[in-house]
Amino acid sequence: MKRPSVHEYFLELARAVSLRATCLRARFGAVIVKDGVVLSSGYNGAARKVKDCLDFGICLKDEVGAPHGGGYDFCNAVHAEANAVVNAARSGAKILGGTMYLYGEDLKGNIVEAMPCTFCRRLLINAGIEKIVYKKSDGSIGEYEISEWIRDESLAHQQKIQQYKKK
Repeated sequence: MKRPSVHEYFLELARAVSLRATCLRARFGAVIVKDGVVLSSGYNGAARKVKDCLDFGICLKDEVGAPHGGGYDFCNAVHAEANAVVNAARSGAKILGGTMYLYGEDLKGNIVEAMPCTFCRRLLINAGIEKIVYKKSDGSIGEYEISEWIRDESLAHQQKIQQYKKK
C-alpha cells in the first residue's frame, strides 16, 4: 500500500469536505493546515441558516445564464475559502502562516481547478494564509504562493490607476 504524500492527504480531506457543498453547479472544499494540524475547513454553500439551492431545487445563476466565475449577485453561497476562514475565527483557531488546501469538482465528478476569486484572494491575504495547494484538472497538484498574489494585486491596482487617472 502506498502512503499518500502530505499534500495528497490534505487534498483528500478537502475533497471530503466538498461533499457537504450545497451548490447545484460545483462542489468546493477548503482545509486550513498549520504545522501538520487541521485548523479549519469550509465548503461552498449558503450562509448559516439561510436556505440554499438544494432547498429550493434551483440554481438562480443557471436560470439567468450567469457565467461560471461571475453572476455573484444571483448566488447566496459563501465560497469554501471564506467559510474556512470564518470557521477558524468562530473556533478561535490561529491560521496566520497556515496553508489552505482546495479541492473542486463539477457535479459530474470532474476536477475543477480551485482558483480563488478576487474577493477570496484578498481575504486569504488578510487572514495571513501563506500558501494555497490545490488539485489541478489533470489530477496533479499545484501551489500558489500568497506573496505572489500580494505583488500581483499591487501591480494590477497600479495599472488601473494609470489607466483611469485623469490627465
